[in-house]
Amino acid sequence: MNSKRLALLLAAPLLLAGCAKDYSASAGEINAADFGEANRQTYAAMIIDPDPQYETPMATSGEHAAAAVERYATDKVKQPERISSTTSVSGGN
Repeated sequence: MNSKRLALLLAAPLLLAGCAKDYSASAGEINAADFGEANRQTYAAMIIDPDPQYETPMATSGEHAAAAVERYATDKVKQPERISSTTSVSGGN
């Protein structure tokens, strides 16, 4: 390899680094208050209302819950119905 090619290969990263743009809050191009907004919105969407108000009270049964716990403890859990969420379509000529 000749010295011109070697010099070009060594200088290329330095030349390309000059094309880089600094996007940082300290550079003033990013609003620091908006930084991480997507994460904050996601966390806010996951928060459960600590004091929900329902129009009608939810029906519960202690006996039903106790039976479910007993089935779980004895490894006799009822298997849920299998529901297909996709359909397959085949085309023909």
